[in-house]
Amino acid sequence: MTAESDHMLSQAYELCEDGNYTEALKLYDSTIQKFPQNINALIDKAATLQNLGRVKQAIKLYDKALNIDSGNLDALINKGSALHTLEKYSEAIICYDKVINVDKKCAMAIAYKGLSLGEMGNLQEAIKYFKKSLKIDKDYDLADLSKKRVEELLKNPGKSKIQ
Repeated sequence: MTAESDHMLSQAYELCEDGNYTEALKLYDSTIQKFPQNINALIDKAATLQNLGRVKQAIKLYDKALNIDSGNLDALINKGSALHTLEKYSEAIICYDKVINVDKKCAMAIAYKGLSLGEMGNLQEAIKYFKKSLKIDKDYDLADLSKKRVEELLKNPGKSKIQ
């Protein structure tokens, strides 16, 4: 990356922090136009779109980033999260598995895989992933809360969702 692209991405990030997503997206577009191979710009724009509920557009950008670097862990985790939002849990798990194969201690990918497994009804398997994630990061709230929720669901099978 260049100093110029770093500056542009920093500005776009600040715009997002201020809730000015429209201007941030314009800045991401400018950055991508000037630096089309800038994976961070693609991922950051995709994450912004995902946060705005434009999940399918986000996935296209994650795919574009993955075409540049198929092993980019941020793109894989975020794409998995977007697929999960669309209830494409098996596809999300494929993304998380790619991350876990590279980084066996990625608590986020492990916990996210647990979420997808849980949504598919694999509660016993899901709880294993939440516990594994917590062994890596004992303070990871998502894994802790999800583990507790699955334990509750296993005690009271009438309820059906993890989240």
